[in-house]
Amino acid sequence: MFSRINSMGLFGVDSYMVGVEVDCGQGLPRIDIVGLPDTAVNESKNRVRSAIKNSGFNFPSSRVTINLSPADVRKEGSVYDLPIFIAIIKAMGQLKANVDDCAFIGELSLDGLVRRVNGALSMVIRAKNSGLKRVFVPQANARESSVVDGIEVYAVSHVKDVTEHLSGEKLLSPVEFDANYNEENLLALPDFKDVMGQQEARYALEIAAAGGHNIIMVGPPGSGKSMLAKRLPSILPDMTFEESLQTTELYSIAGVLPEGVSLMTQRPFRSPHHTVSPAGLSGGGAIPRPGEISLAHNGVLFLDELPEFSRVAMEVLRQPLEDGKVTISRASASLTYPCSAMIVCAMNPCPCGFHGHPKRECTCPEGAAKRYLARVSGPLLDRIDIHIEVPPVDFDKLSSHMPSESSAEIRKRVNAARKIQQERLKGSGVSCNAKMDAAMTREFCRPTARGMAMLEQVFEKLDFSARAYDKVLRVARTIADLENEKTIDVQHISRAVQFRSLDRKLWRK
Repeated sequence: MFSRINSMGLFGVDSYMVGVEVDCGQGLPRIDIVGLPDTAVNESKNRVRSAIKNSGFNFPSSRVTINLSPADVRKEGSVYDLPIFIAIIKAMGQLKANVDDCAFIGELSLDGLVRRVNGALSMVIRAKNSGLKRVFVPQANARESSVVDGIEVYAVSHVKDVTEHLSGEKLLSPVEFDANYNEENLLALPDFKDVMGQQEARYALEIAAAGGHNIIMVGPPGSGKSMLAKRLPSILPDMTFEESLQTTELYSIAGVLPEGVSLMTQRPFRSPHHTVSPAGLSGGGAIPRPGEISLAHNGVLFLDELPEFSRVAMEVLRQPLEDGKVTISRASASLTYPCSAMIVCAMNPCPCGFHGHPKRECTCPEGAAKRYLARVSGPLLDRIDIHIEVPPVDFDKLSSHMPSESSAEIRKRVNAARKIQQERLKGSGVSCNAKMDAAMTREFCRPTARGMAMLEQVFEKLDFSARAYDKVLRVARTIADLENEKTIDVQHISRAVQFRSLDRKLWRK
């Protein structure tokens, strides 16, 4: 007695077809699982045996061999419980239904309840692309799976829901995507109208949001660096459907997708503590999982108190900042995760935080400020587009009752500037100025003669690197886009150069 059921497996952000084959042959009662199963997969035989008995079916009293193909790819997780269950009762003749166009994913409890699994969205997408017509997923994965169009998704809470549907006793209805559910459950974001003063920092964050630029803020404690950073998501441009799908897929794979969310329509904001390990930041584990930088994909990674992060953790960011992806190599696998995120950093100017403060005296020993700043390596700093100093707020501004500009108003300008960039870069695979490569920068960021003359003068005087040169041009391009100017003139170059105040030549002594 033999049966074959379709299921899915995960490899990084990609999913692949897995054939669950069951043979009930002669021999002493025994269950063998082959096809490179890990411990969780191997333990599924015990869960499935109990689920079959407790759901009113008969478990075979003979030798059962379960093969997970392809046999040369390691299988992990509890996702194969449900397909093994269906394959066994089908091989025993207790389920008579054609399931060639179906896929099954889900973990089982001992009484037959179907529990959620990680990566359901990626698996459903793969099932659709493989030509399957129906997929059965746990009820807890229903909303995320419903995003995929072109395939019928059935949510099940117990194995009897599956068997009764397949046998025609009690039909299930396919899950439908409810876009309004996400809109009703969006988190309220902090608003820029609560920020008093700090006009220069607000403008710098507006430029960063419009062009997707990385930014670092330097200032004394209490000047509002963290407050400003936490309000950045409220002015970021609207996510496209493709960006939402990519982000939702990553969160599904990592197992951190908020309960009941079908599609992430708000850009993620990740703020790891400075004690985070390099693996926690970039991703890792025996079977590599996405790290904080990948969970910030299409959103913001906020690193507060940047010099307090370990040197290794900071240097982990260098290559991902350039490539927009991070590769994690282990003995068992080498996986690549996307990590196209804005990096927002905040730091004090010295250990005590008051170096250069207009009213408070710095208590650090001589040279401490320089050593503190030097914890951030030059190559990492070179990859940050905008450097802005955040001074303490005056009492008059702090106590003023004049309303500040709201996030909604700023976001209108950001969306308008991003739309200009998307039109300019259409067909290139790039959606914002910060992601342009050198060739695109030369093509789309050509200053006027006056602007180029100023840039040449600044470049020679401040000894900018080639990377800093390109970043100045891209920031200037974003400033021009915010002003709806087609050309980059001297004022745009001048403004962009002002945002390079932390380059090595300008670091405080």
